[in-house]
Amino acid sequence: MSDQNIYVKKFISYLTVKDYAEETLEKRELSLNRFINWCTDRDITDFKLITRPVLESYQRHLYYLRKQNGQPLSMATQRAHLSAIRSFFKWLARDNHILYNPAAELELPKRQQKLPRAILSIEDVQLLLSLPDTSTPQGIRDRAILETLYSTGIRRRELSLLKVQDVDFKAGTVFIKHAKGGYERLLPIGATALKWIDKYLYDIRPLFVIGPDDHILFLTDYGEPFIKTRLSFLVKKYLKKADINKEGAAHLLRHAMATHMLDNGANLRHVQEMLGHQQLNTTQVYTRVAIRKLKEVHANTHPIA
Repeated sequence: MSDQNIYVKKFISYLTVKDYAEETLEKRELSLNRFINWCTDRDITDFKLITRPVLESYQRHLYYLRKQNGQPLSMATQRAHLSAIRSFFKWLARDNHILYNPAAELELPKRQQKLPRAILSIEDVQLLLSLPDTSTPQGIRDRAILETLYSTGIRRRELSLLKVQDVDFKAGTVFIKHAKGGYERLLPIGATALKWIDKYLYDIRPLFVIGPDDHILFLTDYGEPFIKTRLSFLVKKYLKKADINKEGAAHLLRHAMATHMLDNGANLRHVQEMLGHQQLNTTQVYTRVAIRKLKEVHANTHPIA
């Protein structure tokens, strides 16, 4: 293992101790290894020799890079790769592995505020929630999962890591410990979702527990947590059953929650807290979806529109 790879491993260990999400750690390591390979191809084998012009050259490389399908990397992907590098060099300089931080003034591509590709209507959501066969253990579990996703708007990873004790039935809240970015948050959850979680928890979950119980709330038929791909498959199964041909899975319910709350008069900052966004402008994209619906209503109902 080269010295560069050793430093990357130490950096990832540092982030692990800081309680970064596993998915974030994997992406950071992938980005840094990509950068190291680019440096190695140019005989740059010492981080002390890397300057700002070298980093800017790599930034141009990412901009002109094409994927196998001929498409360029999205600005979000380029930004993610460069953010990992900037964070890495900040750590190298702070721990005196290099004399100065060449990435300190590296400008990242602007964030692109894209509208969600698809938004489920309230009718879509109601249909989706009604589809699990609640005469079966799997159906009750699936209904509880779908209700939780829509009621709270949590991310699929956050749901997969929920523990039994994270749900407070008396207070009507869910505690999210493993949120994106290492943050924690406490969310309200609706009575209907709590009703289905309660039924699943006491009547169904014991059937799925295999071996030692680590108290993960939602378990697969094999007694395992729902890793993100399994959760996506579960939601897609019901989307297909509902004949809802919209791209996405669990995130569709997250988008729907945010949009429906704003449509019904929720304050933007309250929706920001629900979604766990650190920046308000990340949440503001949903106001553009909400105003689009308002414009449709205006055009259809205003007498001289």
